Amino acid sequence: MRILLDGAATGGRFSLTELTLPRGAAPPMHMHPQDETFYVQDGELTVFVGDERRTCRPGATAYAPGGSPHGWRVESDTARMLILSTPAGIEDYFRALAEPAEWPWLQPPPDGPRVPPERIAEAEREHGVVRLGPLPGD
Repeated sequence: MRILLDGAATGGRFSLTELTLPRGAAPPMHMHPQDETFYVQDGELTVFVGDERRTCRPGATAYAPGGSPHGWRVESDTARMLILSTPAGIEDYFRALAEPAEWPWLQPPPDGPRVPPERIAEAEREHGVVRLGPLPGD
């Protein structure tokens, strides 16, 4: 994950983050105050917004209004996507859970959870993220 623009650079108006992800990467269904627009650069994602399910390939966009249940799952071997968040703020949640990359390429996923559940719960509380449960079909 690379934060390309954060709230400090945009007067809090928006943030732009690029993600490179392995097959199966997926947050649980969740919601938060910020709107999110997803732009798929490479690979394939299934995006869930409310009761809708959509397959997104390179060049596709999907939109999740603030406060709406949403999530996504990587269906291809890898995927690259941009997340535009309006207003800014969700990038602070990303930073709260981030670990610096040791290499400039996608690393293999570790065995088991990488971030302790207590740290995730604290970041969710601090940044207004509400976890709703697994993605549909999981």
